[in-house]
Amino acid sequence: MSHPTTGRVGIEVSIAIAEGIRQAKAECIAAYPITPQTHIVEHLADIVNDGDLDAEFIPVESEHSAMSVCCGTSAAGARTYTATSSQGFILMQELLPIASAMRLPIMMTVVSRTISGPLGIWNDHSDIMGARDVGWIVIFTENGQDAYDQHFCAFKIAEDKDVLLPTIVDLDGFILSHVVEAVEFVDQAVIDAFLPDFKPAFALNPDKPVSMGAFAVPEIYSEAKMAHDMALRGARKVIDRVWAEWGQATGRYYNALETYRTDDADTVFLSMGSFGETISVAVDRLRDQGQKVGLVKLRLWRPFPDEDIRQLLTKFKRVIVIDRALSFGGVGGPFATEVRAALYGAANAPILCDFVIGLGGRDVTVDDFLAVAEQAKAEIAFGRPADFHFYGVRG
Repeated sequence: MSHPTTGRVGIEVSIAIAEGIRQAKAECIAAYPITPQTHIVEHLADIVNDGDLDAEFIPVESEHSAMSVCCGTSAAGARTYTATSSQGFILMQELLPIASAMRLPIMMTVVSRTISGPLGIWNDHSDIMGARDVGWIVIFTENGQDAYDQHFCAFKIAEDKDVLLPTIVDLDGFILSHVVEAVEFVDQAVIDAFLPDFKPAFALNPDKPVSMGAFAVPEIYSEAKMAHDMALRGARKVIDRVWAEWGQATGRYYNALETYRTDDADTVFLSMGSFGETISVAVDRLRDQGQKVGLVKLRLWRPFPDEDIRQLLTKFKRVIVIDRALSFGGVGGPFATEVRAALYGAANAPILCDFVIGLGGRDVTVDDFLAVAEQAKAEIAFGRPADFHFYGVRG
C-alpha cells in the first residue's frame, strides 16, 4: 500500500486521519466499526495488516470493549488509539471517566453523529456533548487539515508528563469524515521530532508492581476529584505550548478561540466544528451589506477556555451562539449554557442569542446563517431575546 509522505494531497479526511495515526506510530489500536467512523479504523486495519505500522490492531465486540482494551494497553505503556461515533460513544461512557481518573493518555477520534432516537446517522454534536463531564481533553476541528494536524497535537498533549489525560479530537461526521479535501501532509522526520516515542511515566509491569484504579473511601474521594479537575485545567498551558510548537514546525498555528473579521465587529457568531467555514461566507456577505459582523470559533471544549471567552466576547455587543445539540429541559443548547456561565457577572457582557440548528444532519446553508443574523438583530432590537430558538423547525 502506498502512503502520502509530504506535500498537498487530495484525500478523504477519514483516510488522512488514519495515515496520521500511522505517522504518529500508534502501538495499539482497539476499535469497533460504526458509521461514520468506520473508514478510519478500516484503513488502519489495512495499514497494520500490510506491515506498514508496527502495532497491535485489536478488533473487539463493542465500543465498550474497545475502551476497556485501550485502558489496559495504555496502562501497560503503549501509545493507544481508538475511534467511535454516536451510540458507540455512549456505550463507552462507563469507561471514559475511569480512563481519565487513572490518567491514561489514550487518544480517541470522535466522528460526531446524532444520537438515536429516532434513528439517524447524520451529523450533529449530540454525542460529543457527553464528553463534557468525563474528564477528557476535547478539541474540535473545522476542516480536513485541522483534523489531520490535531491528532499529532493530541498525542503529544495527552502524553505530556504534566498532563497524562486522555484526549478526544472531534470532527463532524460525513461533512468532514467522508469528504475529499486538500490536506498538507507533514514529512515523517518532522513528525518524529515533534512527537517522539512514548515513554510512559507509570506503567503496569510485573517486575515493578503498581496499583492503578484502586478503591477510594469517602475520606479521599473529593480530594481525588479535585486533583483530577486541577489536572484538566492545568493542561491548558501544555495545550497552548504544543499548538505553538506545531505552528513552528509546520506554519499552522491553532488557538482555543479563533476569530474571523472581528476587529471592528459589534456582533459575532460563535460556533464549533465545520459550520465555521459556512458562517465565514455569511459573514463576508453581511460585511458587503455594511454590517459589522464577525465570527469566533471555539476549538478547545475541555478544558473550557472561560477566561478567554470573557476577555474576547465582552468586546462585542451581541453574540449569536450556534448550538448543534439540545440539553433537554434546559435553557437551550449546552454550548450556550457554558458561554452564559463564563460571562456571568462580567462587566459589559454582550447580549446572547442561542440558536439550536442543524440537528440530525439537516442542511444549514449560508442563507440560513443570514436569516439567523437577521432574526437575532430584530429580536434584540425589541428587548431581551428568548432563551433559545429552534431554527428552521417546520409546523
